[in-house]
Amino acid sequence: MTSPLVSCIVPAFNGERYLREALDSIFTQTYPRLEVIVVDDGSTDGTGAVAARYGKLQCLRQANAGPGAARNLGISAAVGQFVAFLDADDLWHPEKLARQMACFQESDALDYCISHVQNFWIPELIEEEKKFRYHRMSKALPGYVTGTLLARRDFFNAVGQFNVAIHHADDTEWFLRANERGAIMKLLPDVLLYRRLHYTNLSRVKASNSRDQYLRVLKTFLDRRRLLNNA
Repeated sequence: MTSPLVSCIVPAFNGERYLREALDSIFTQTYPRLEVIVVDDGSTDGTGAVAARYGKLQCLRQANAGPGAARNLGISAAVGQFVAFLDADDLWHPEKLARQMACFQESDALDYCISHVQNFWIPELIEEEKKFRYHRMSKALPGYVTGTLLARRDFFNAVGQFNVAIHHADDTEWFLRANERGAIMKLLPDVLLYRRLHYTNLSRVKASNSRDQYLRVLKTFLDRRRLLNNA
């Protein structure tokens, strides 16, 4: 039986420095059937040139609109029965997709699967890494982020695309909507995503705005739940 096709979508904004490593971590996956789509989100560096060196992927380009809009564009071009996402500065474990697809083979009812994530620091941030050596940031954490997500395409479509009005908490907002639909999910204990911490992470560059977005997303979710409970 032919393995289902997994569409791997990579949003990239000025990702020239790390994109090659991210793509290599996709193309070295042990899972055999992949479709790779890079969405250049209005980069002004050599992001497009890096993607063009790979002959086995589709590269789309849009004016800068944020990661949610970039992922949505990738989804619109994808043809796989499953969808996965990797930011241009992060890395997948070589068996990421294989281990997750095994979960779907075990359960036809499973809607999506996520894993744990491990942060790592670039060499230039060695002092910050030392500072957080015993902090939870240095430990493997449950990954409710797009980089760990593998979802059935039909379920993803039912939940809906990412909210383009949210530039940082769009993944959290999607997971909350999935929860509202009664998603059947599985969290693997395995670390299958490695999140690179560097000078231009959105969570660093727009830290205060990011916190505000998370709070607004959570408030909207709780208000919606309250209305449903009172209906």
